[in-house]
Amino acid sequence: MASVELRNLTKRYGSNAVVDDVSLTVEHGKLVCLLGPSGCGKTTTLRLIAGFVEPSEGEIRVGDRVVSTPANSLPPEKRNMSMIFQSYALWPHMTVAENIVYGLKLRKMDRETIAKKREAILATTKLAPLAQRYPGELSGGQQQRVALARALIVEPETLLLDEPLSNLDANLREEMRFEVRRLHDAYRYTTVYVTHDQSEAMTTADLICVMNAGKIEQAGSPEEIYDRPRSEFVARFIGSSNVIKGKGLDQSHISLADARIRCAGAPITAGAETAVSVRPHEIRLSSTPPQQADNVVPATVIRQVFLGNSRDYMVEVKGGTQLRVVTAADVAIPPGGAVWLQLPPERCRALVG
Repeated sequence: MASVELRNLTKRYGSNAVVDDVSLTVEHGKLVCLLGPSGCGKTTTLRLIAGFVEPSEGEIRVGDRVVSTPANSLPPEKRNMSMIFQSYALWPHMTVAENIVYGLKLRKMDRETIAKKREAILATTKLAPLAQRYPGELSGGQQQRVALARALIVEPETLLLDEPLSNLDANLREEMRFEVRRLHDAYRYTTVYVTHDQSEAMTTADLICVMNAGKIEQAGSPEEIYDRPRSEFVARFIGSSNVIKGKGLDQSHISLADARIRCAGAPITAGAETAVSVRPHEIRLSSTPPQQADNVVPATVIRQVFLGNSRDYMVEVKGGTQLRVVTAADVAIPPGGAVWLQLPPERCRALVG
């Protein structure tokens, strides 16, 4: 295993930079998710790492080896990487066991070593009872486990996964997120995982890189990305978030509906319009003015939906700004009702861009 380092990596098609000056280090044994919407450059970045695409600028290092530059690029088969695609690409005429050991046979390993590795990976991936079945006899989740086992058994320096769960139904996808993480913890291969699904990223990753328009907008742990978004794009993309626009009063306050709102996060410029994010479940809503006056804004209920264990509100403050608020189920205020919102200062994150 080895670290993977991208240095000022760029890939252009004509004048369009699909990957734009990306720098990233994936530490040895870590699982990093490239997360973002379609067209953000995440799959092209993965293909650059794999060697299927050559960079226009920058370089890729694996350990102490340079594997890609614009002038010289190692072919995929010489990079000691395994890649799992959206389609599982299993041989339909081979059994589960035969599919799994296919890469070892290509490497001309002896029968005893192949058998030992096969039995170990079948046990770890819980595929032993299915070893003699064919891919057409398996569920989607079982086929995905076979693809993972086949990639892991060759002991790659780097494991690359391109939207590996996108073809599964919702229940299987949830189950397989935990399976991917369990297998990563068992083998600790350096892993780069591409997905557009934030739940997959939050469940599996040590580090999440949120990509937008070919760039890494923000990189951090799942907790950092969720709790401390640095840009409006990240705040909106990761979970649902209210993005409030207000005029900066000083380095830590904005004006919203004539109220003075204290914020954390990026420094605020006085007089400039500033975007601030706050999650719906972090806003406190009450039908009476709270004793504490800091960060309190009066509002009117526009709609209210009962969701069993919670209620989902849309409220409007003076000036027309609408905010979504999630409360406990027993907080029942009808549309048109007057409410007061308390926005915890530490949860109001001033954003950059």
